[in-house]
Amino acid sequence: MVKESQHIEFKPNFNEDVIETLVAFANAKGGKILVGVDDKGKPIKSFIIGKESTQNWINEVKTKTQPQIIPDCEIIDYNGSKIAEFSIQEYPIKPISTRGKCFKRVGNSNHLLSVGEIANEHLKTINSSWDMYPDPIHSLDDISFDKVNKSMEMLKHNGVTINESTLPFLSKYDLLRDGRPTNAAYLMFKTADSGSTIIELGRFQDPITIKDTARTKSDILTQVDEVLNYIKKHINLEVIITGNAQNIQKWQYPMEAIREIVLNMIIHRDYHSSSDSIVKIFNDKIEFYNPGRLPDTISIEDLLSNNYKSTPRNKKIAEFFKDLGLIEKYGSGIQRVIGYFKDENLPLPEFKNISDGFQVTVYASNMEKKTRKGSEKTTEKTTEKTTEKTTEKILRLIIDNPQISQDKIAETIGITADGVFWNIKKLKAKGLIKRIGSDKGGYWKIIEK
Repeated sequence: MVKESQHIEFKPNFNEDVIETLVAFANAKGGKILVGVDDKGKPIKSFIIGKESTQNWINEVKTKTQPQIIPDCEIIDYNGSKIAEFSIQEYPIKPISTRGKCFKRVGNSNHLLSVGEIANEHLKTINSSWDMYPDPIHSLDDISFDKVNKSMEMLKHNGVTINESTLPFLSKYDLLRDGRPTNAAYLMFKTADSGSTIIELGRFQDPITIKDTARTKSDILTQVDEVLNYIKKHINLEVIITGNAQNIQKWQYPMEAIREIVLNMIIHRDYHSSSDSIVKIFNDKIEFYNPGRLPDTISIEDLLSNNYKSTPRNKKIAEFFKDLGLIEKYGSGIQRVIGYFKDENLPLPEFKNISDGFQVTVYASNMEKKTRKGSEKTTEKTTEKTTEKTTEKILRLIIDNPQISQDKIAETIGITADGVFWNIKKLKAKGLIKRIGSDKGGYWKIIEK
């Protein structure tokens, strides 16, 4: 039996609700409306279709929508009765409105779009995003050219050819338009702290007891390290005694995954929203809340199965972060996060839309409950396993970027510089890697076995 869904709606009569639903379908993935049917899917005997009804209905839809849409309308036999079937495809130019309002189909109901959602729908239609447009409030005086130059050096280090001075560079990257910084440029290079990028940070003893709080209002490039440093300050660090000159340090959570979550939070945040990003650290979990829900076309199931096409909310920011080497490619971050937690045999993170945003919750391994006692054999086995994982991660980083520094390796993996030094020493001793050239200008060579 046919039921109401993302693409099907029942209406007892033709009225304004039918037009609203056609608009909602046109702003989503299209759909059909069966007119002359009650909400349980049964035909209404009293529904009457006149000789000119079909054309009159189509004309009314056309005159009451902007841009005008023209649905298909057929009279069909439905369970022994004549009803009207309206169908509309997804419209290429969005959003469509009726009586000054825009609707979009979400699940089996029509969602009234907010001003911000209307703007985003239009920007997606023209393959653009909010962060690509000139900032109407701030000027070049609000941009730190030192921060721009620092990013230019990072790009050069990642192999990007840059021959321009600062202003031409900003123009080349579409970060400067009509003499004004774009929204992306302001968020990444702003001179002073401001409320547009607030991230609230908190360490909680329990859901209502706060042990420590902080707030960052910096530019979004600086915020990556600020948030990560705050998290490291408030999570456990386990020291594994190996019997060698250097011991191994293991964080309560895989720091590669935490870094990926923080990057996604900053890059994909809805900076239109009046809400702030929030990071809550508890004894056994961390909650990351970010303004901006998943797109209606992507479900949590799609996210977990990697069955979706990535469409960054802030295209210019995502592009620039990628060129800086801070992210690998669009749409792969969630799978890497899940993979890191699987590698550490930790509970998988939880992802959900909540209120007007998106929340990721990660869970610890309850390190404080792990016994420190046991046989020397068990300790040796655990140490060997952990060391092997760390060396594998270092090898992967070196393969991806032979010029990578030991400091960068330490930052990415989440261990100390001494820990990196010790693991690289072991890789050299095994004949797996070799340093070519100086510490600054040289590179790592993988020795084939």
